[in-house]
Formats: sequence, structure tokens, C-alpha cells
Amino acid sequence: MNDQILPNLTVQQLEYLVAAAREPTFASAARAVGVSPSALSQGLAELERRVGVRIFRPVGRGRALTEDADVVLRYAERVLAETGELARWTAQRRSGHAGPLRVGMIDVAAVDHFPAALRTFRADRPDVDLRLTVAPSAALLDQLHRGSLDLVVCVVPDDDTGLAVTRLREEPLAVYAPPGTRIGRPATWGPWVTFPPDSRTRAIVAEALRRTGARFDVVAESGQPEVLAAMVRLGVGWSVLPVAQAQRGPEPLTPLPGEALARRTLAAVQRAGHATTPAAQALLAGLTDT
Repeated sequence: MNDQILPNLTVQQLEYLVAAAREPTFASAARAVGVSPSALSQGLAELERRVGVRIFRPVGRGRALTEDADVVLRYAERVLAETGELARWTAQRRSGHAGPLRVGMIDVAAVDHFPAALRTFRADRPDVDLRLTVAPSAALLDQLHRGSLDLVVCVVPDDDTGLAVTRLREEPLAVYAPPGTRIGRPATWGPWVTFPPDSRTRAIVAEALRRTGARFDVVAESGQPEVLAAMVRLGVGWSVLPVAQAQRGPEPLTPLPGEALARRTLAAVQRAGHATTPAAQALLAGLTDT
């Protein structure tokens, strides 16, 4: 028999906590959940009592989350995300209407690889309110974990714990030097303009360059491939970019001769074990076919 006493928490209390963490003030958090500041404060105090750890600490005239609060907050976000998914699924089952489908994609997926799949889905499922967010992989995965998105197309994550990952396609990453650059041995390549430190693509690029013997001296960063390509044209530095993005448009870059430096895998990602709607399944099938 399990002697562990589970805390008697409510979804409303968890909703209060998430609002208090995301909003700048308690007053705005109370407005976000449709209660008075005093009701919000009382609900959070009761949550703190039931959890048994300190969640807030005083800061001036306000309050801030403690270090212990992070575990409780992540739990609250997961519960609210899955509760919301269940509510949408049951509503769709009762009404027969698909409702909203919240999809996130990195830019190359939305613009270059899967626009036809999106157009076909919109044409085939006019009952679905498709809401598309375009952002880097890390931001999309964070929103997926928080329950703000239902399905994400991004660079395949390293740690897929709690995620259902469907690999869609590989795409080549090539080396691009500023126009007029004399190309020597890899040890002479660079300096580099590249993606931010939290980028999965940057990690792939850094490892591939290391294997060739090139130094990875970074002089500029941007999360937008178009900006990195512009920096290459201006002579700021070299870059390793997805071929689909670097070589399209009125001023395509020319890659170094030979095979691509590396490849990255794009995948469709969902939270594992959640209530998947027919609309999400249909879009995933269309992406897989593409």
C-alpha cells in the first residue's frame, strides 16, 4: 500500500500559478484568469499550503517565485496543457466540429518544405481553424511543452522524453563563403556567422566543422537564415546554412564545391500520450506523405 499522501490540488489553483508566473503583476494575472486579486492571492496561498513548499517570496511590494516553485510550475503547465487537450477533444467529439489546431513550424518547413501540405490541409479541412506559429525550434518545443501548441515541425530534438517524434525529411547544410573569397583548407575557413547558442542546427554545424578540422570562431549570430545569408554577402563572415534557404531568391549564395557539410532532420513532434484530435492526425499524415 502506498503511504504517500497526494496533495489535493485543483486545476483552478494550478491555473492561478501559471498566470502569476507569466503576467508582470498579480493584478494582471487576476484579470487573465477572471478573478479579483484577493481571490487569486487566496488561491495561491492555499496551493502553497497544500503543496507544502514555499512557492513565493516577497520582493519589494510584490512577490516572486522561489527556486522550489519551478518544479510546481512545470507540473502545473503540463496538467493545464493536458486538461485543455482533453477539453478540446471531448468538445469535438460531442459537436463534430474540429475547432482550432495550433501548429508551430520553423521557417524553412513552413516556406520551403511543407507549404503544399498546409494548402491541401486547409482545402480538405475547412472546418479546422488552423493557427500557425513560425519560430525557431527551441521556442516551438518550449511552447509545445507548455501546451500552447498541438504539433510542431522542427529540427529533431536530442531529448525526446515525453515527446512523440515522427521524422519527416533530411535536408543538407552547406558551407558558404563571402563572394570573392579564396577557398583554402578547412583550417583557413571562417570566421563564422551562425545561429544562436541554443540552436540545435548550430550544434550540428559546430560538430561537423570540428570533424573537418575547421575552427568555429563566431563573429555574429542571428536566428534568421536570411539575415545570416545577407551577412555572408556583405563579407561579415562564412556560414553553414540549409541549402533550401541559402540558394533561393534573387541573390542565391554559392556553396563550396563538393558534398554538403552535414545534414539535419526535420520532424513532427507532439506530446506523447496526449489526446490527439483527428485534425492533428490528418495534418501529420499530410506532412508524412510530403
